[in-house]
Amino acid sequence: MSVEEVSDMTMAATGAVEAGTVETKAVEVEAVEAEAEAVFEVAATKYAVHPDYRVNVRSGPGTGYSIVRVLSYGATVTINCQKPGETIAGPYGTTNLWDNIANGQYISDSYVYTGKIGYVTVRCS
Repeated sequence: MSVEEVSDMTMAATGAVEAGTVETKAVEVEAVEAEAEAVFEVAATKYAVHPDYRVNVRSGPGTGYSIVRVLSYGATVTINCQKPGETIAGPYGTTNLWDNIANGQYISDSYVYTGKIGYVTVRCS
């Protein structure tokens, strides 16, 4: 790169700073980051698992899948996505809906108080 090219780039950068272009871009990035954080906070809603049950967390949407862990009494969970699977009767009704609470971890929606029947978030792919 020649001295003239470096000089041209320096002058262009200086002009952008003086014109406020760089500052404007920084503000735009901050606004996008704030919006993304707000979306994440909405997506991270916690739901209560029925307090009288220690719920089995399974590797897939049904009792035929292995138990990964067991939730403690009074647990709360974040539902990442939901998908249909084996129909289960629980304290909050009978449903075939299963909630993905972590990578490879599912619980029946019949044990989770979501306040509504059916999907409360996106469907798992």
